[in-house]
Amino acid sequence: MIYIGIDVAKAKHDCCIIDSDGVIINDSLRISNSREGFELLYSSILSVLPNKDISNVKIGLESTGHYSTNLQNYLYAKGFHLSILNPLATNLFRKAQTLRKTKTDKTDALVIAKMLFSDDTKSYSPVSYQIQELKSLTRHRYRLIGYRSRLKLSITRLIDIIFPELPKYVWSIHQVSVYALLSELPSPKEISNCHLTKLTNLLAKSTKGKYSRAKAIEIKEVASNSIGTSTRSLSFELQQIIRLIRSVQAEIDALDKQIKDVVIEIDSPLMSIPGISYTLASIILAEIGDIDRFTDPAKLLAFSGLDPSTYQSGKYNATHTPMVKRGSTYLRWAILTASRTVSMRDSTFGDYLAKKQSEGKHYYIAMSHVAKKLIRVIFYLLKTNTSFVSQI
Repeated sequence: MIYIGIDVAKAKHDCCIIDSDGVIINDSLRISNSREGFELLYSSILSVLPNKDISNVKIGLESTGHYSTNLQNYLYAKGFHLSILNPLATNLFRKAQTLRKTKTDKTDALVIAKMLFSDDTKSYSPVSYQIQELKSLTRHRYRLIGYRSRLKLSITRLIDIIFPELPKYVWSIHQVSVYALLSELPSPKEISNCHLTKLTNLLAKSTKGKYSRAKAIEIKEVASNSIGTSTRSLSFELQQIIRLIRSVQAEIDALDKQIKDVVIEIDSPLMSIPGISYTLASIILAEIGDIDRFTDPAKLLAFSGLDPSTYQSGKYNATHTPMVKRGSTYLRWAILTASRTVSMRDSTFGDYLAKKQSEGKHYYIAMSHVAKKLIRVIFYLLKTNTSFVSQI
């Protein structure tokens, strides 16, 4: 058996090859992140295999984001079995090997190879193309949401300067009607000088009749007495950011439609759980990947970072410990969000939340218990490919 550890980087990858006796065959193989580099790795592997049987090769690399994607796909296409290792585990293993503070790409590759040699690490198979698409789409959505949030913070900052009284008279400064108002009348002076009929029609159209003439009069009076600072540059910035938010929101809506189409193709039993939308289902499916990677719900719970930490020393045993939070941030957010919506729409989960709160637990602590229950349900549904049945 041949064990190969690969330390992944952006432009190059360091590789180390050891045999089943732990003897280092090659610890100085450095390949470029290119087809030529991949072919060099492949030929180097075949050169140390007497019978050219790649089933006797085990390759390991850390989960390091997108830098390893192309290399993984190349090795999968060649028929190799890969082990994707947690960087935290490799770091702890490296520290356990020596007391010296030594860390280089070369030593990291050797550490990964030794981990494969000393541990029966399960090989991972590439997930379906729909899951790969979902992961790409949901991560892209996360970045767009973050960008939109930063733009909204800029809107808040500008309104505090231009029209600080406005938030008291509307439900939210980020609602459609406020954006419509400020995109056309970006300063209190322009609002106060606007004809009442025009202002009334503008608000009524953007709110579908919810804001009437009375609201227009109210906003007009507040604007005429505003202490805000109105300048041409601030008004331009406000209008431009509103246009950016609208543009980003349009892209998010188009992205959500694409995500929905992929989730419909997968036809996952997660959609049978009341309270789980296409967006939440897509994030959960994308982050979990192949459910067969997990042998029991506890491992899925640990992967999501929702399991409680433990601390015991001597006779002391801690009873109040925080979540580990070392798993997938995206999965943890999706599970906790889904726990809230599911408990609102399913009586079993709602009663379970109420039971935990009646025991004196804080709402967020009780919700973490609901999340654990939901993890167990998700694990069972994905393992058995069965639909959710409410326990009434």
